[in-house]
Amino acid sequence: MIRRLPDLLIEPVVRMALAEDLGRAGDITAQACIPEGARMRAVFAARQPGVLAGVDCVRLALLAMDPTAAIDLKAHDGDAFEAGAVLVEAEADARAFLAAERTALNLLGRLCGVATLTRAYVEAVGGTAARIADTRKTTPGLRALEKHAVACGGGVNHRFGLDDAILIKDNHVAVCGGVGEAIRRARAMAGHLVRIEIEVDGLDQLDEALAERPDVIMLDNFSLDDLRAAVARAGASSFGRPIFEASGGVNLQTVRAIAATGVDVISVGALTHSAPSLDVGLDAL
Repeated sequence: MIRRLPDLLIEPVVRMALAEDLGRAGDITAQACIPEGARMRAVFAARQPGVLAGVDCVRLALLAMDPTAAIDLKAHDGDAFEAGAVLVEAEADARAFLAAERTALNLLGRLCGVATLTRAYVEAVGGTAARIADTRKTTPGLRALEKHAVACGGGVNHRFGLDDAILIKDNHVAVCGGVGEAIRRARAMAGHLVRIEIEVDGLDQLDEALAERPDVIMLDNFSLDDLRAAVARAGASSFGRPIFEASGGVNLQTVRAIAATGVDVISVGALTHSAPSLDVGLDAL
């Protein structure tokens, strides 16, 4: 069962999107064409198969426009569905319904797209020990929702922001003067609950990183041979084995071979920066 996001996190995004769409005068088409007080009953239906994420965006968009709306969620976030599946059925004031339509569909389609692509990656590495993780390459303002969608697809979340884990990347290393020095500085500052991850871009940096015993080592743009060598080298180290995260050059054609090298996590920016929106439509009844 996928943990639901609190409405408190979703509502500001939904209301911002509605405000953007309503502009200064509201839905003047609905005001012109739809009699005041008219009711509308409709379903949000999938035009293609996928994985559900963001169903609460639909609910909150409708309730924001019509607090009396009757909403029946036919599926839950994380559920797989086929083309033609009814995801939500609702009845509301017709003007309000039509004003909320595009915001609800935009968010639902976007988040279902992320969840569906994530599920494809998760299935591609099935039977291996590797987990699929997202990155911070998210749409500004939508990070919590997009990372929720990744979880709906079976992936795991990387850090949510700059403040919840230390991730030392190549530019940090360059300024610090080396991998070891960067890790030592990070450890001196980090609280006891803060994990430290270091990005290395070659086997020459790996031994230096292993000697400092970070929690996670990101193997960035490593070849398959070098990934295997890194995992083997750490296994033989007297310092213990960190979590290995593979990053860079990951797509649906390469991900299984990467997983087979023995890495623990594969981070995929494409889950959020390149996922196509799923086709979902609104059909009046």
